[in-house]
Amino acid sequence: MKNVIWHILKRIGASLATIFVISVIIFIGVELLPGDVADTVLGQSATPETVEAFRRELKLDLPPHIRYVTWLKNFVQGDFGNSLANKRPVAELISWRFSNTLFLAATTALIAVPLAILLGILAAFYRNTLYDKVISTTTLSFISFPEFFVAYILIALFSVKMELFPSIAMIDPHMGLGRKFYTILLPALTLTCVVTAHMMRQTRAAIINVLASAYIEMAEIKGIRRLRIIIHHAFPNSLSPVINVVAVNLAYLVVGVVIVEVVFVYPGLGQLLVDSVAKRDLPVVQASGLIFSITYIGLNLLADVLSMLSNPKLRQSQF
Repeated sequence: MKNVIWHILKRIGASLATIFVISVIIFIGVELLPGDVADTVLGQSATPETVEAFRRELKLDLPPHIRYVTWLKNFVQGDFGNSLANKRPVAELISWRFSNTLFLAATTALIAVPLAILLGILAAFYRNTLYDKVISTTTLSFISFPEFFVAYILIALFSVKMELFPSIAMIDPHMGLGRKFYTILLPALTLTCVVTAHMMRQTRAAIINVLASAYIEMAEIKGIRRLRIIIHHAFPNSLSPVINVVAVNLAYLVVGVVIVEVVFVYPGLGQLLVDSVAKRDLPVVQASGLIFSITYIGLNLLADVLSMLSNPKLRQSQF
């Protein structure tokens, strides 16, 4: 047990170090953006004195390393600063948007994860049959298309032609849960098409790998039905890679929704990030980028820990 805890602590330390490096990259990337922030926000009509006073207000007159330390310290304390566009606290802007992104990701996961696992089990059961080939070809076709292409196809089919779902996924805090699910169904289906293939193929490969084990052959000799062998014997012993790929894809769902949010005008954190980049709202850009990074790294850390805990061989091989 001590070895497991030590391994988890090492992974947490590595994740924190990665977040620190990413925070430096985000800060430097924002610093390297062309143009002056004060001139962009105030406009060309601003006097040099006004621009200089605004630069002091934003602490742009301080050295970059001092501004980075101050920004990181405030971020850790939950102070993301104020938006340059509307002077509202960045934390207030991000909280609702980020909850919307998590809601979209969770809705997609509720559809994609059971669907991918079911398709993976069936593909392993009907291995090398026409069903297996059709499912593999279809899911790989979806994952090969860019998200925006899949989104526009679904909009043209379900919004324009059939008029079943709205093409713009605008939600607000006053909407009911059922209405929210209905409004975001198209973006959720778009993300489902993108992530299902990877999870399905990993589930199929993991089950097929376990099916080559000796105890599976013994179960087949005893006359146990193949579907029962897959569900009750092969699938539980292939959970480690399946859990890993599911957690990684959940991380993608949270941080990879930017394009989908823009296409459907969904009020999530990705849409806020794109709008803030266009407005040169640097506090929002920095906070959004770092929150996305922390979420992605955290979910990958969760995937590593769950894979290790679900597979004793993997856990023992780490030490």
